[in-house]
Amino acid sequence: MNEELTLGQWLGTIIISCIPCVGLIFLLIWAFGSNTQIDKKRFAQAELIVAAIMIVLMIILYAIVGASLFAAFSAMGNM
Repeated sequence: MNEELTLGQWLGTIIISCIPCVGLIFLLIWAFGSNTQIDKKRFAQAELIVAAIMIVLMIILYAIVGASLFAAFSAMGNM
């Protein structure tokens, strides 16, 4: 299964990966499946890595914003 993906296959792969829950399931199948084309496998692995990085960054951002709001409301309560 080392054939190159066609344009239509790439479009289908990208469209499916954009669907919230279904896309995650397919990305996991493609990334860790044994009979997946190598291009699709690497694409899925890269997408999962990017998604994990984005989740970590969002958690950090939410923590910073939450701490800032908590500090601001606490300061308003002391007035």
